Amino acid sequence: MSIWSQLIPEFSFEQVFVEPWTDFLDPFIWIFLMGFFVTAACGFLGTFIVWRRMALVGDAISHSVLPGLVIAFLVSQSRDTLPMFLGAVGAGVLTTGLIEVIHQKSRIKTDAALGIVFTTLFAIGVVLVSIYGENVDLDTDCVLYGEIEHVTLEPLSSVFGLFEAPGSVLRMGVVSLLVVGLVILFYRPLVVSSFDPGLARSMGMNPAVVHHALMSLLAIVVVSSFEAVGAVLVIAMLIFPGTTASLLSDRLPVILGITLVIALLGSLLGMHFALWLDISTAGAISTVIFGMFLLAWALAPRRGLLWRAFR
Repeated sequence: MSIWSQLIPEFSFEQVFVEPWTDFLDPFIWIFLMGFFVTAACGFLGTFIVWRRMALVGDAISHSVLPGLVIAFLVSQSRDTLPMFLGAVGAGVLTTGLIEVIHQKSRIKTDAALGIVFTTLFAIGVVLVSIYGENVDLDTDCVLYGEIEHVTLEPLSSVFGLFEAPGSVLRMGVVSLLVVGLVILFYRPLVVSSFDPGLARSMGMNPAVVHHALMSLLAIVVVSSFEAVGAVLVIAMLIFPGTTASLLSDRLPVILGITLVIALLGSLLGMHFALWLDISTAGAISTVIFGMFLLAWALAPRRGLLWRAFR
């Protein structure tokens, strides 16, 4: 038996690609939809975050939610979704606010302010867990890597009697629609303030309000994605779709459309990839969208490595 056969399971097209949609549709459809909603919301919003050169703000938020989760648990004595969500969103909004205050009220650059805030809040979270460790029951693997497969264990919630779905999938679907809707509704001020804040002011817009609204929405998206993909992999969801799409087009509407295609393909292929290798679905989705980035980097018209090498 070769070493490859020991490391890589035998591939069966029927088991990997057919049975999930025939014999096991009920669990796999929720995993696929959760992966798509997370990747779509993060990718759609992440495009603007990357253009503003603030890609690692999502990283800061994802690491800073720990004290918010602990405090929410200590106050509510519950791991129910609502108090956990509110505590995490509060910590995320506090993170973006502190980064802005430190950057604007001192000579410290944004990247240094980001490092100060997220390491401090993460350290406070670690201290709180150490002090109240007997009372705080947090799954560290879930915090770091997420457990997207857990959506299949949730009870189904009815939506106006029309259909039923796990609560976390419904919540992430609402967040995804909110992101797409707000980007379409405020498309012009968002684009102008992202590229030229001075021009935005001369046109009567307020870039600061747009910035804070964008950061608040980013905090909601990161926190909503947290349970599914964890603090580490959410960064891949924020950065890869937008950067990959930017290699393929210069037009923002096209780029945003490509991010949704990447989210769809990444979730679908990632889910089957994880099923074949029996690995984390969130990790598999991140690996697949990284593969898409490599393909675009190598083959993209005008910006691809091969195009530039042989033109």
